[in-house]
Amino acid sequence: MEHYRHLHAHPELSYHEEETARYVAQVLGRLNLDEIKTGVGGHGVTALLAGQSGGPVIGLRADMDALSITETTGCPFASQNPGVMHACGHDGHTAILLTVAQILAAHRDKLPGTVKFLFQPSEECTPLGGSQLMIRDGALENPHVDAILGLHLWPTLPCGSIGLQAGAVSAASDHLNITVLGKSCHASMPDGGIDAIVAASNVVMALQTVVSRNVPPAQAAVVTIGTMSGGTRYNILADRVEMEGTVRSFDEGVHDHLPGWIVRTAENAAKALGATAQVKYERGYPPTVNDRRLVELLEPVASDVTGGKLLTGLPVPPTGEDFAFFAKARPSAFAWLGCRPDGVSPEDMPPLHNSSFLPASDSLKLGVLYTCHAALALMSAPKEVFA
Repeated sequence: MEHYRHLHAHPELSYHEEETARYVAQVLGRLNLDEIKTGVGGHGVTALLAGQSGGPVIGLRADMDALSITETTGCPFASQNPGVMHACGHDGHTAILLTVAQILAAHRDKLPGTVKFLFQPSEECTPLGGSQLMIRDGALENPHVDAILGLHLWPTLPCGSIGLQAGAVSAASDHLNITVLGKSCHASMPDGGIDAIVAASNVVMALQTVVSRNVPPAQAAVVTIGTMSGGTRYNILADRVEMEGTVRSFDEGVHDHLPGWIVRTAENAAKALGATAQVKYERGYPPTVNDRRLVELLEPVASDVTGGKLLTGLPVPPTGEDFAFFAKARPSAFAWLGCRPDGVSPEDMPPLHNSSFLPASDSLKLGVLYTCHAALALMSAPKEVFA
């Protein structure tokens, strides 16, 4: 808990994890690891722990950044950085991986392979998060990483449980901006202009059909317009409306088609009322997709360390996750680590990105246990698992 309490009390925003990275590097430096690199993909830190030669190289990843939230937990180690809080559990992820590094380093002579620790910055910064920057800086090479493990504290699941399943475990998270252009005139004579507000409303309603009439029924997607602004005065027909929204999906095929569906729908819905729609579609994180072979290998591990509290077939959350780029680059398995304290109902547990979010301390211990055993299982796995 020492690492967790320190990290929780000293949160830093994405792209500003200087002190966090320094703390991580200092802890790793005391473990006599083979190689420690800082400044990887921004403020990322990597370290190598070489065991027996010839075995696979397993990457273990934790994210480090915090959020712009004022903490209200009232805990004795609450944030000392006003307006910044670890409300998404990244402090727990980093603390877990630092402890795993300490344990594995103490048994390095018995390791059947090599471990590469990946402490990632800027997970919260779609579309360009820290994983892409770390990959660009060679974090998965020298030596070549064969597979990667990650996890996320999950408040809807009870402490003591782990969720692990093959396929998509997070959604693609894209960003949408639409500008609707009309023609202003006196509001009492709307026939002399083109009402951008009415046209924009038509666009919003038409976008609701993108999912219901384009996405296959067995798939799922979300198109939400979160902001809309336009007009300058009550008696002037608005000539411009700005909208911003988010698009979530789980299937790569659907993810690829959504931009075209949305552009077509928005442009034609505006055109039907004489206006024009300019669409800027920004692809963010893709879905995080777990490798089936790795999951099948790790399910017994998760079941053993939880005493049978392995959860599968869980609803896939529509949240985005920057680990997705690691999962696209290498076979990966991303687990949900239950952190809801005993006696707290799912309804009463503060969710992620909430100013009162605080995981049960025992969940961190389980995260360490699972990660250590999962890494050992993968290091002992046959090479065809990583092919």
